[in-house]
Amino acid sequence: MSTQASLSPASNPHGAEVRSDGQVRFRLWAPSCERIRLAIQGETEPREMDSLAGGWHEVVSAGGRYHFLLPNGLRVPDPASRYQPDDVHGLSEVVDPGQWKWTDTGWNGRPWCESVIYELHAGTFTPEGTFRGAIAKLDHLATTGITAIELMPIADFPGRRNWGYDGVLPYAADSSYGRPEDLKALVEAAHARGIMVFLDVVYNHFGPDGNYIGCYAPQFFTSRHRTPWGDAINFDGPESAPVREFFVQNALYWVRDLHIDGLRLDAVHAIVDDSPVHILREIAERVRDATPGRHVHLILENEHNEARWLDRRWYTAQWNDDAHHVLHTAVTGEDSGYYVEYCRDTDKLGRALAEGFAFQGEMMRYRGTPRGELSRHLPPSSFIAFLQNHDQIGNRAFGDRLVTMTSRDALRAAAAVYLLLPQVPMLFMGEEWGARSPFPFFCDFGPELAEAVRKGRREEFARFPEYQDPAARERIPDPQAEETFLSARLPWDEADAGWLDWYRRILQCRRDAIEPLIPTIQRAGSFEVLGPGAVLVRWDKLVLAANLSEAAVNGNVLDRARLIWLEGAAPFAPWSAAWWRTES
Repeated sequence: MSTQASLSPASNPHGAEVRSDGQVRFRLWAPSCERIRLAIQGETEPREMDSLAGGWHEVVSAGGRYHFLLPNGLRVPDPASRYQPDDVHGLSEVVDPGQWKWTDTGWNGRPWCESVIYELHAGTFTPEGTFRGAIAKLDHLATTGITAIELMPIADFPGRRNWGYDGVLPYAADSSYGRPEDLKALVEAAHARGIMVFLDVVYNHFGPDGNYIGCYAPQFFTSRHRTPWGDAINFDGPESAPVREFFVQNALYWVRDLHIDGLRLDAVHAIVDDSPVHILREIAERVRDATPGRHVHLILENEHNEARWLDRRWYTAQWNDDAHHVLHTAVTGEDSGYYVEYCRDTDKLGRALAEGFAFQGEMMRYRGTPRGELSRHLPPSSFIAFLQNHDQIGNRAFGDRLVTMTSRDALRAAAAVYLLLPQVPMLFMGEEWGARSPFPFFCDFGPELAEAVRKGRREEFARFPEYQDPAARERIPDPQAEETFLSARLPWDEADAGWLDWYRRILQCRRDAIEPLIPTIQRAGSFEVLGPGAVLVRWDKLVLAANLSEAAVNGNVLDRARLIWLEGAAPFAPWSAAWWRTES
């Protein structure tokens, strides 16, 4: 749906593009402005940009750091900036992708069935909190059995620290993590070790500070649709074509120019598009068309459990929150909030493990609406299972991890379930060595917005019984405080060798015994309930007996079954997970 059909496939109508002669074509879609000027650092006079059809403004000039100058005198960064050395309000810097000489030209990614994902936050994964710092931990990940790292969003955000979901410049990796060249070095180093690199991208909203697009292109947003963050991004209304292309090209930028192996699209249930071709479909088709011969994996977060998107022509897999919720409630007994829908519901435990979604169109009382679509026709590898992630840890008041909330026996039993499922497993950074450090919510906004975030964070927990007392809410970590951010930094010197050895052994078991079966398992499994918290799940040639309770249960498996992993005292014992390979 690009409005610039004359541009070559590698061109982006938005932003600064270095031409073969070394000059730079600067472009801005500013349909509400008759006049735009380009201000380049070091030049005394801004350059007048040519006004083109459709609200575009363009000029060819030498490169450098630059701003766009609006008619009212406001200086704004390039919304498609590739680098912001002085944060979101500062100058944009021209980046020539052709200057980097890639050494991974023989790399085409890895098949999805080989994926073991490791979610990490670039700023807290290492003491340095940088892309370069992360390179030093890649050997550790490779020997653990990790085959893909998934970076939480890196799009430039305001301030020095953020989870990444407040980004406002989707093409620019935040300068606190390093330059674009540092990110490329991390990608190359990962590929050299056989590790894919996935990136979390946010196409449903912009952060609250530093988004200037509405000042010159109010058509970028629409009040016809509403989201939790206000007016929706205009994917389907008048003048939506440049908006759609902005995000399509962003996806192409990461996989084409940065050699990223996959994207995880955040909260796509908040993307509203009533056009004939949904923006999710267009992004997927354009990425697939641009990467023939490569293993590029597109992942969704979708609260609505819309199985229709999990067609391999479009999206590879979805984060399976249902699998997390049934496992979490089984080992913690928590039943507050949406956990009430899963706690002590063994049918949902079996269904999430066997069929992917626990809700496939049934009424969800917590929401007051039906949720989900049928998923049992999909292969298990259409789902990503996890026991912890940034949301499920960080959205707790103190960001506490499961290792601090339940017994080692319970935690290992649940981990042995999800790590060997024919679904694709995802670990959260530090999980493999028993990290006890919290991962609380943190940010670094200006004073006015900071107070609103601080107040909102504490009010969010006021509905929970344990935080009804204002004094209890005052103990919740301040998201703005630097010490909150620093508490999330992984203390690598505290690694538990026993935990790490266990994760290495079970992931080796996955490679040897489970991975070869995944391509052959093309439909959901079947399950039976053995008792409260205990299920028997069968797929073709694979059987799981999971007892996530404190009481033993009765059960048996088919003859001629070979035990490939036993967690717990015995099959069907309390807090046990037993896996068998069968002949049929």
